[in-house]
Amino acid sequence: MLTRLGVFGYMNIVKTLCTSTNRYLQGFASDNDIKKFIIENTEIVRKHNLTPEIHLRLFTPNCRFWHARPELWPFSDPFWAIYWPGGQALARYLLSNPGVSQGKRVLDLGCGCGASAIAAKFCGASHVVANDIDPVAAIATQLNCELNGLNPLPCDTENLISSEPEEYDLILLGDMFYEEALADSLHSWLNCCIQTHGTQVLIGDPGRAQFEGHGIRRLLRQEAQFELPKAVREENYGLTCSTVWRYLPEL
Repeated sequence: MLTRLGVFGYMNIVKTLCTSTNRYLQGFASDNDIKKFIIENTEIVRKHNLTPEIHLRLFTPNCRFWHARPELWPFSDPFWAIYWPGGQALARYLLSNPGVSQGKRVLDLGCGCGASAIAAKFCGASHVVANDIDPVAAIATQLNCELNGLNPLPCDTENLISSEPEEYDLILLGDMFYEEALADSLHSWLNCCIQTHGTQVLIGDPGRAQFEGHGIRRLLRQEAQFELPKAVREENYGLTCSTVWRYLPEL
């Protein structure tokens, strides 16, 4: 199912952005019901990726929805159940360079499973907010925080892009540049964050065409590149590396 998720998930993300979050939660009485569902339908993983220090609840071949038809999944596309290569690179970079987030106010935009937010907190960030428009991702992130011995981080499910930027020292974006219109909106919003608050921005991406071909690519400086483990390469159509970029609009 992981491979199919990569296909239908990217195609449906724009619809997801515009869909009421209440639809995702039909049939579930409470957050505790959703937590129980996530725990029962994921596996704790920490190997075969770039950050063995972090434990995450993810889809694996041992999970019943791995082979199930996508339409049987009760929520929106479960991006939070996959550890995407851009997010892996970001989390690895933070863990290997703790001074990048230490003492900082950090926003993990489009947090998914919350790995980058967890890495920032591990490295001594003073305040970390995980943001994802999917409320199930927010609950999954909180579960992953607990799994790693952290108090649940604040999770924001509002669409922050184009909103009035808050005062963050560092914004993290992993695997967010997968659709041209979204990339354009991100470009404009990130510029506003930098101009208003002097925010630093780090982007993790494995070299997808929508990212490499976008104008923002000319405004980035490479900070690090990581070779992806074999299992991650196979799950992501043969992508071999994932890169962390610093966004510098003055370039």
